[in-house]
Amino acid sequence: MIFKRLIALGVILTLSAVIIYNLVDDDQNAQNGSDDGMIFIQPDGMDVDTTDIEAGDVPPNFQLETLDGQTKQLQDFKGKKVFVNFWATWCPPCRKEMPHMQEIQDKYDDVEIVAVNALNSETSVDKVREFVEERDLTFPILLDESGEVTLRYQAMSLPVTYFVNSEGIIQLPKQVGPMTYEEMEEKIKKLD
Repeated sequence: MIFKRLIALGVILTLSAVIIYNLVDDDQNAQNGSDDGMIFIQPDGMDVDTTDIEAGDVPPNFQLETLDGQTKQLQDFKGKKVFVNFWATWCPPCRKEMPHMQEIQDKYDDVEIVAVNALNSETSVDKVREFVEERDLTFPILLDESGEVTLRYQAMSLPVTYFVNSEGIIQLPKQVGPMTYEEMEEKIKKLD
């Protein structure tokens, strides 16, 4: 009985020491300006700037082909509140979020959903088209065939959404992970 208690106490002390060590190490990294440990792997021949894109920045412009063959660029949407959403059909949180994006697009005339599909991670463009048609999505679906825009915007886990105000400035911190309809409405209220 005493032996079991000593083992349990040893495990608790070891876990406590590991937690304290990690907290101190994280604090030191933050003070030293160390990065967050994210590693960006770029394919050969692709040179993409992966510096942080934050609230207050003008988002890097990009030009991509839409699902219906048009060419769109981010600056085409200046004058509206824009959700730049990075997503894929294979991503369950993205699948859950998309109907809410459509509801927002339908309700707000001054808001534009710009959905950048990580096409380089999809099995085919037909899969994307089928997904969009099944859900009657009417907002622009831009196809990032090379993955360059997705990499530039650091959308390493999906979905990721950036919030651009009508002046063309990122006004709010990016959202990593899905949003509910109510969360989207809160973001709209905060955008100029």
